[in-house]
Amino acid sequence: MTNNTSQTRRVRRQKKRRLRKKRVFFVFVPLLVVFVTVIYATYLYVEAKSILSESHEDDGREKSDLRDKVVDPSEDNVTILIAGVDASDVRNNSNGARTDTLMLATLNKDEKSVRLLSIPRDSYVYIPEVGYKTKINHAHAFGGIPATIETVENLMDIPVDYYAKLNFEAFIDVVNALNGITVNVPYELYEQNSKDVAGAIHLQPGEQKLNGEEALALARTRKLDNDIERGKRQQKIIQAVVDKTTSIGSITKITDIMEAVGSNLTTNMKFDEMKSFVSYGLKGSSIDFKTMTLQGSDNWTNSGYYWQLDQTALMETKQKLKEHLELIDKTEDEAVQESSGETGTQNESY
Repeated sequence: MTNNTSQTRRVRRQKKRRLRKKRVFFVFVPLLVVFVTVIYATYLYVEAKSILSESHEDDGREKSDLRDKVVDPSEDNVTILIAGVDASDVRNNSNGARTDTLMLATLNKDEKSVRLLSIPRDSYVYIPEVGYKTKINHAHAFGGIPATIETVENLMDIPVDYYAKLNFEAFIDVVNALNGITVNVPYELYEQNSKDVAGAIHLQPGEQKLNGEEALALARTRKLDNDIERGKRQQKIIQAVVDKTTSIGSITKITDIMEAVGSNLTTNMKFDEMKSFVSYGLKGSSIDFKTMTLQGSDNWTNSGYYWQLDQTALMETKQKLKEHLELIDKTEDEAVQESSGETGTQNESY
């Protein structure tokens, strides 16, 4: 009887010890997960601040001349001018490079929406830096980012609050850091690579996964169409990069992406201002992202080829972007259309 009692007690003690171990385990594991998450988040924050802060440069502007007051991207609707500069060690043209890609993004804070306007590189516009009209991509060669900003503000009558200037090395590295992006190639093409080796990139038509060099070749080519179609392809490529960057599967690639961008980026955005744009990717599964371009027509003159902008369409585009920034009120017809769900196409052209 005594032996049975002792054995029963030992069994009970063993069960209690096992139960305590299970309780400790179930408490410890969530705490460990939280701890690791906090450490990783802290690491990413410190790493991002270290990398991206080096990209900041003071452009000498407190605000755009078209703003009444300094904007705060955590509270205000803002714009970002994205300039892709075709500069490289091979070409040795970092100081006098032209902009190969020029886009103006407007961001609406309450809607968490982005409108991305592609400005054709051959657009015939007035460049205040030199006092005459020529291709818009010449502005950077004439006076760098300040001249480019002044030209875009003069063209669009919209403030440029921030800018981000990247060279093509950043684009290649970002796409590679994402293990490639999936986009549709519209036709078979042969294109040079980033080292200017002719025909180094050969792509077949169809939806496919592209690495950095291949994505750059698709973004640059315009041999079989024109600058407008080129701009549309670039917008789709950028959207593919944005979508993959904001996906869960790319979280572990954040450091690689930051390093790729940081070493090839120049911007007037401070790190705290960059952080405020994270919220645009947290609204849902995807960003409310719509693309636009400037309508026009081919124009050949004695001095070469230009893209002649359609002035009526240009005015409509200005109106749309000003409404998105809430610099002006939407027209009554547009407000009715939006409330009835008649607007909101993925690709718009004005």
